[in-house]
Amino acid sequence: MFSAITRPIGKRLAAFLSKNLPGYRRLDSVPVEKILPVLQTGDIILVEGNTRISVAIKYLSQSSWSHAALFVGKPGDTVSDPVLLEADLKDGVRLVSLDHYRDFNLRICRAVNLSEEESEAVVTFARTRLGHQYDLKNVLDLVRYLIQRPAVPNRYRRALLGLGSGEPTKAICSTLIAEAFQSINYPILPVPDGDTGEHGEVPQYYRRHFTHFTPRDFDLSPYFRIVKPTIEAGFDFRAMKWREPASASTSSGNNS
Repeated sequence: MFSAITRPIGKRLAAFLSKNLPGYRRLDSVPVEKILPVLQTGDIILVEGNTRISVAIKYLSQSSWSHAALFVGKPGDTVSDPVLLEADLKDGVRLVSLDHYRDFNLRICRAVNLSEEESEAVVTFARTRLGHQYDLKNVLDLVRYLIQRPAVPNRYRRALLGLGSGEPTKAICSTLIAEAFQSINYPILPVPDGDTGEHGEVPQYYRRHFTHFTPRDFDLSPYFRIVKPTIEAGFDFRAMKWREPASASTSSGNNS
């Protein structure tokens, strides 16, 4: 249990770790207004954050993605509507707008071959978690191992992110979404049974515990499709306009 002594410490750490760091640069040139029409109910939005805790998650998971949110919106929503469900470090499980992440690099991961009913079941499960607290025990675990940053071998980093209180009313962003998809038996990164037979039998898998998932796992999963808004809109590179760089003589003349 997360004791009464460590809870206020966790809250102070949450406030400290939620501070944005300077120098972040968004490389994605697609505005959120063009991302929204592409989204479907149940899509996962991965975020490249720039807070102190984002640095810890990206280091331990060896990934650009430090946060995940679930799209629970509908056609006709705007970028200012609360269409994303997420577990926030300070505010717990909440709804936010897509505009909230306007200045961040984003990636869309979409579960393959879901029916409308199954997508709604994922969203309904996640909505039951609204108001739950962020697992601050996980924050303490992250900080503890970030302090030991040079001493954490790669093979242990996934295990470190799987730590936490494990209480059902608490979650971090990726565990919340992983549990929602596991509620309909949708795979993320299942563990294959070593003995699958030699005669075409359907292989069997073990579920990873939902607390062991990180944002990057939805990117790595072979069961989620990466959705690119420009490609979905019918991208044609021949239609792009390029500005020619200044000639060498012009550049040298400007420098004289």
